[in-house]
Amino acid sequence: MSEAHQIDPQMPPFPDDQEMTAPQPVPMEPYEAPEAGDGQIIRPVPRVTIQAFCETPDVGVSLQRAAQDRRLAKAHLTVHMGGIAAAVSHYVDTPTPGLIIVESQLGGSQILGSLDKLAEVCDAGTRIVVVGHANDITLYRELIRKGVNDYLVAPLNPLQIVESISTLYADPEAPPLGRTIAFVGARGGAGSSTMAHNAGWCISEHMNEDVTVVDLDLAFGTGGLDFNQDPAQGVADALYAPERLDDVLLERLLVRCTEHLSLFAAPATLDRDYAIDEETYELVLDVVRHTVPCVILDLPHVWGPWTRKLLLEADEIVVTATPDLASLRNTKNLLDTLKTARPNDVSPHLVINQVGIAKRPEIPVKDFADALEMDPALVLPFDAALFGEAANNGQMIEEIDARSKTAQGMRHLASAVSGRQISASSKPSGSLLARLLGKKG
Repeated sequence: MSEAHQIDPQMPPFPDDQEMTAPQPVPMEPYEAPEAGDGQIIRPVPRVTIQAFCETPDVGVSLQRAAQDRRLAKAHLTVHMGGIAAAVSHYVDTPTPGLIIVESQLGGSQILGSLDKLAEVCDAGTRIVVVGHANDITLYRELIRKGVNDYLVAPLNPLQIVESISTLYADPEAPPLGRTIAFVGARGGAGSSTMAHNAGWCISEHMNEDVTVVDLDLAFGTGGLDFNQDPAQGVADALYAPERLDDVLLERLLVRCTEHLSLFAAPATLDRDYAIDEETYELVLDVVRHTVPCVILDLPHVWGPWTRKLLLEADEIVVTATPDLASLRNTKNLLDTLKTARPNDVSPHLVINQVGIAKRPEIPVKDFADALEMDPALVLPFDAALFGEAANNGQMIEEIDARSKTAQGMRHLASAVSGRQISASSKPSGSLLARLLGKKG
């Protein structure tokens, strides 16, 4: 099966609220988004004013791209040309912001002398990040000794800038954040929940990583059914009292399905309207992310402020589609929206599900992929017996038939979204003895 094809985002236009006082930038190579599951969990930056002073157009463009990153949504970044000299001139009569980023092509004592002049016009508490062109450890140490907060070496990609800024404002005592993987269907009934549950199960079983599956289809979620659980409490209880949620309460609300997998189940009842704002979802999921390294978000097929926010802020996204016209249109709309809002993130993973239903006209997989200009991460043939048995028994696909092509596909998807390979020792053996030992009584 082919890996997900990464689409190089085009250079975004400069926003109106940002300033670029420079000639037109020279042509640049398209920025390549990071690989899936590369381990970078960058925390959002708080509300802070950032002003950058560049000497080269390439660094200016990288900063503009960084300014559009979702993790800098609360920050206000403006970009000017002129380097350190322009910054010194600007701040003689102007208060300095929380963070100043300056680029300099100087080296050694020259850049140190320029920064001394900048320090004379900076207010107390202003942080400084220097972008230089010399990969010199001695210079780096001297800059840090003088109070510079970080030194980056050009050329830069946007994520380097975002990560540097995020690190400056991160709480060093805060627990690590878990990776969020959001699953969404291009249309209802595409099988997105099945993909989410099976991928989460594979990550927990084959990689021995703790996983929490969060079923966010509050009215019609199937997480409890798929994992054969019937918890009395779940995610809705946390959403209706987010201020009470802590590690202790979360542990009571989760139901443990396996040694490494827990379910935050949806109530799947219609006695409430579930009118909950996006900030509440964010608060609850922040608690979950601080307790487990991998969080699977099973999103319903609805479009609103909270689903859009959770989707755009996820570390990885999986879109499940079926080979029909409605799915093609909806998938294209989703991909276009995600590409615009997440220019520095990895492209979503596309799963084409339910391929080859007898007597049903469908769009060929190649035509589907060509229309979207991306290769699917996974193509699954329609297997009514296998999926039906798994659903009715409350089991995962691999528990029903670990050697099936579908089970192999689920393991491939888990590997793709986590960025980790499944070891050979964890793969099901083809021997008769292994199959007999693997049977359930």
